[in-house]
Amino acid sequence: MASSPAETPELQIRPLLRRDLEVVERLMLDALETDTESNRLEVTQRVQQLRRWYGLLKGLSLFPNPLQHLLSTYVAEQDDQVRGVIQVSPFNRTRSTWRIEQIAVGQYSPGEFRQTSLMDVGSQLLRYCLQAIWEARTWLIEVDVNDNSVIGLCRKTGFQPLAQMTYWAIAPDLWQALAERQPDLPNLLPVGNADAGLLCQLDTASMPPHVRQVFDRHITDFKTGLLGSVTQGVGSWLTPVQVVSGYVFEPQRKAAIGYFRLQLCKDGSHPHEAKLTVHPAYTWLYPELFCQMAQVVRGYPEQALIVDSADYQPEREDFLQQLGAEQTHHTLMMSRSVWHKLREAKPLEGLQLTDVLQNLQPVRKPVPSRFSLESGNGNGKSDTKPPGLSKDSN
Repeated sequence: MASSPAETPELQIRPLLRRDLEVVERLMLDALETDTESNRLEVTQRVQQLRRWYGLLKGLSLFPNPLQHLLSTYVAEQDDQVRGVIQVSPFNRTRSTWRIEQIAVGQYSPGEFRQTSLMDVGSQLLRYCLQAIWEARTWLIEVDVNDNSVIGLCRKTGFQPLAQMTYWAIAPDLWQALAERQPDLPNLLPVGNADAGLLCQLDTASMPPHVRQVFDRHITDFKTGLLGSVTQGVGSWLTPVQVVSGYVFEPQRKAAIGYFRLQLCKDGSHPHEAKLTVHPAYTWLYPELFCQMAQVVRGYPEQALIVDSADYQPEREDFLQQLGAEQTHHTLMMSRSVWHKLREAKPLEGLQLTDVLQNLQPVRKPVPSRFSLESGNGNGKSDTKPPGLSKDSN
């Protein structure tokens, strides 16, 4: 008789463990579509931070706190081997929207039995996060436009395109030329918690309604708490990163019309990064804000300045093209809404009415009556006659 084939263990999704970090780093590096030195360095630094602070992050994930979700990483394991990894994080302060930071699936070795396809591994990782994180109503992911496998995986799981993003690199000679001109920004102010309402209004006005609904940002997203301030201060001391921000105030309308945030590298190991928000009615601010950012960057190592633009920001893309910035890569931002099905509680399910309404049951069998329940003739007497008699009988 032919022996039946051995059963292959099923794919299991579980939280990240310390022993998985080496395999996770290899999977993330292999999954990079744009394999540049900065991308590999970013992945390596991310895994090194997980390895260094794993014990602390694991302890913080056990009780509610602002840093509870820093270790939201899950792996797919089959036959004692890690087949895939997914890393997620909250996108806003209310945690109504979550972001998929990275998803990576490993390759099978030659001759290895494939019980689960690579597409199924990624799909199960995504569905596990969609079902396990109940507070998330919307999910976001940003995928390189050339990564057809991840785009197909997201479409299979229900994600739809939200916006197309373009990343630009401004060379050092370009921003040095911008720094030579003095920007015309008389109302440039530093950012504080008191300005959170103004920045929230600016953020709301700078994006179309369908993007605004997915991002779901509120005033609390633009405030920095005590723990966040301490973390940012310690991070700037331990890491070679300095954060500088500011916004432009319009006194007549009493509104913020422009905002920038620079993440500057102090040792020149990776490019500088800039986040920019401009009110659609004040697009003339682009040259002025870029000149201001260039003056700030001038005091740091000569590295490229990375800035992004969305397809709903044509004025920013036109300015960057005229400036001579280089398009480094394009990404597709996708989103998916989640509707968790709530099980209805049925406390009376399985109970019979005869058991519940014991006091309303008849004591004895009812006796049928000869009198009908029809209404009388108005005199309080019934029109019912004995059988065999008519109304005309004397």
